[in-house]
Amino acid sequence: MKMHQLLILAAMLLQTTGYSQGEALFKSKCNTCHAVDKNSTGPWLKGVKAKWNDAGEGTLLYEWVRNSKSLIAGGNSKMALAIKDFSGSEMPPQQASNEEIDQIMDYIDNYTPPLKTDPTAPKEVKLIPDYKGNLTIFYALGTLMIVLLLAIILMSSSILSFVKSDVFKQKLRDQEKLSKLLILLIGLGAAFFPGYSYGMSTPDPTNPAEAQYPWLLVEKFDLYVVIGIDLILLTVVLYLRGLFNDFYYMVYPRKVKAAKQSQKRAVKILVDSVPIEEESSILMDHEYDGIRELDNNLPPWWVWGFYASIIFAFIYIFNYHLFNTGDLQTEEYNKSMKQAQKEIDAYLKEAAMNVDENNVTLLSDQPALASGKQVFEINCTACHKDGSGDIGPNLTDNFWLYGNDIKTVFGTIKNGTSNGMPEHASKLNPIQLQQVASYVLSLKYKPGKEPQGKEFPKK
Repeated sequence: MKMHQLLILAAMLLQTTGYSQGEALFKSKCNTCHAVDKNSTGPWLKGVKAKWNDAGEGTLLYEWVRNSKSLIAGGNSKMALAIKDFSGSEMPPQQASNEEIDQIMDYIDNYTPPLKTDPTAPKEVKLIPDYKGNLTIFYALGTLMIVLLLAIILMSSSILSFVKSDVFKQKLRDQEKLSKLLILLIGLGAAFFPGYSYGMSTPDPTNPAEAQYPWLLVEKFDLYVVIGIDLILLTVVLYLRGLFNDFYYMVYPRKVKAAKQSQKRAVKILVDSVPIEEESSILMDHEYDGIRELDNNLPPWWVWGFYASIIFAFIYIFNYHLFNTGDLQTEEYNKSMKQAQKEIDAYLKEAAMNVDENNVTLLSDQPALASGKQVFEINCTACHKDGSGDIGPNLTDNFWLYGNDIKTVFGTIKNGTSNGMPEHASKLNPIQLQQVASYVLSLKYKPGKEPQGKEFPKK
């Protein structure tokens, strides 16, 4: 039985070895022109061995691989004659034994294409915790936990001491609540007795691994747990604080301070309300279904606001409409635009770029024309080639769609046209527009696209 299992294992190993050798042979001899599962320079090879065997030419397949040209010339293989015209290039002869060819065919027959991945699919992002940062946060939260525990202990001690005082006991006897409160406070004192010790576990500095990588001990979940504990302790602190205040003011009641007369006067001035005990003085005589109204004055703050809005309305009308001492929104916008244009003109003048369709002149110096040529090659050759035209018209003949003077050409390049010519004002500065327009007008005739537009004499 063991011998049978060993033979099966040996056969599997031999098959795997043959497959890997076939893959290596395929990549070294066939991969340049062939693909296993799709056409390339040569046809796809998946199932090729079965096709030759079905045609009764299985043995000729070896000869086809070693020298396809001689097999085609002999005319003895229908498969060779059927495949010879697949590609214009001939299959080069291969130095391979029958065993090597069988290994290649085994690889082809057992080939499994790799899994396709969607390039548009979002890649899985693996988050790496910041262990060092987590450790710092953990220490801070642990410190806060200790502070809260100390606060709980101190407040519990203070409450117990206060409850044990004779003044508090006498107060409780008066209110007949001593028994219930004592039960509550005894349980509270047992839970937070000052002698109870609290501590936090920290990494062992004697452990080499923990000393070198202490942040490995703290995960995000650990931080969430500590935060939860801190919140619980904070809730207990706030509860004890409120409990202590209740007990304290039970013994020493707060003194109710009389409202200041100045505050009363301010409320009277703003609201002019009548005290509820004096409302009978403003009660109106008429009655609706048993309901009588109060003759309250309008709140002074509302009356003052109404008068202020009237005064503002008169000021607005006189300022903006009668005396015109102020600008409305539209006028203010127009003035700001004019001021901005003045600043632009001043900048262009200072930068020597105050060139437009009205004052542009034709340049003839070689440096300017050379710069214009560079701009033309970058921005214009896609439609006009070297000037002879393609998508756009020929720029070297005497026919023009819009005119051949420098101002017209400058404006056409700057603003574009509705026939597909894009604007270039956003890409080129005025000097560049002047240079490329001058370069276009300096071009010599080149045969190209048929004339378009109206003929103008060469200037």
